[in-house]
Amino acid sequence: MKITVAGAGYVGLSIAILLAQCNEVTVIDTVEEKVNMINNKISPIADEIIEEYLTQKNINIVATTDIERAYNNADFVVIATPTNYSEEKNYFDTSTVEAVLRLVIKNNPDAIVVIKSTVPVGYTTFIRKKLKYDNILFSPEFLREGQALYDNLFPTRIVVGSPQDNQRLVQKSKDFAALLEEGAIKKNIPKLFTNLDEAEAIKLFANTYLALRIAYFNELDTYAELKNLDTKQIIDGIGLDPRIGNHYNNPSFGYGGYCLPKDTKQLLENYHGVPESIIEAIVNANKIRKDFIAKRVMEKRPKVVGVYRLTMKTNSDNFRQSSVQGVMKRLKAEGVEIVIYEPTVTEKQFFDSRIINDLDKFKTMSDVIIANRYNKELDDVWDKVYTRDLYYRD
Repeated sequence: MKITVAGAGYVGLSIAILLAQCNEVTVIDTVEEKVNMINNKISPIADEIIEEYLTQKNINIVATTDIERAYNNADFVVIATPTNYSEEKNYFDTSTVEAVLRLVIKNNPDAIVVIKSTVPVGYTTFIRKKLKYDNILFSPEFLREGQALYDNLFPTRIVVGSPQDNQRLVQKSKDFAALLEEGAIKKNIPKLFTNLDEAEAIKLFANTYLALRIAYFNELDTYAELKNLDTKQIIDGIGLDPRIGNHYNNPSFGYGGYCLPKDTKQLLENYHGVPESIIEAIVNANKIRKDFIAKRVMEKRPKVVGVYRLTMKTNSDNFRQSSVQGVMKRLKAEGVEIVIYEPTVTEKQFFDSRIINDLDKFKTMSDVIIANRYNKELDDVWDKVYTRDLYYRD
């Protein structure tokens, strides 16, 4: 099977490698540096398993910027381009998805397109009508940054949406699910075949529930800190209830990263005209948490605050929409000088704050060090550190 994956981010590259174990896969991206890295078996993103598969596994994968080469002979085209959330429009920017669809229609209209990019509920149905092109499925991804290929190899479930009254596309959705299952290590993977809108909704509601859980434990932590209670004892106690469980419960500066902030806002926008209170509260809770964290830091009356890592997660190189950035903005608004320790950044500044990649110098010049996720290399300046990381895990 010949498969093209549009987009070499963590979603696109991980699924491309998964499928390249048993198929001929082409990755197309507009960034030539990424293309060259993949062709030289170098991962453009931080993911140990992706790096391992590129260098040590026998996979049939090639990357290109050539549109005709990428699309002309593909049986399936998987779209994994970014859909950033527009604060002005209160909507996902789906322009990259539409651009790829137009290229497929022009170069290979017989291909089956599977949208993996996160989109608003109703988008796939809308774009099929707008472009008068039927061959579009939607399959949500449920991947963690830094663990993207692992989550493809051991998926919690496979969901593929198609028009359920179109037997040809229903069969194509099953064919695509079989390709994903073929490349996975996990066996007996739960599979769900749904309508298009329902598949889109599964993605947004799943991520919003995760954001809800983060917000809940953060508000528990806020209460405990202000009441001088031991947060960990409380979380340990309620986590023993199997209905709650001991997962996704480590306090932080708020939920962040590429998916949760935009997906929660998009779902809230999809609720226009629908009664709700919880979804809006989840979005607001994240703002309140950052306000609280900044206020607690300001109570220490620092002149210089050191930010230990911009990244959202341990062993990640991504800091898009990381929660610590929201805290930084609030502290800077109070006139505090911000310095940053982030070894993945080579520039000297990040949003007008100095990057100090000499860790000892960073520690010395910081009055307070804030760390969304703690690391033992801060042990010698523990008295300077403000963190809510209780379990030392993501």
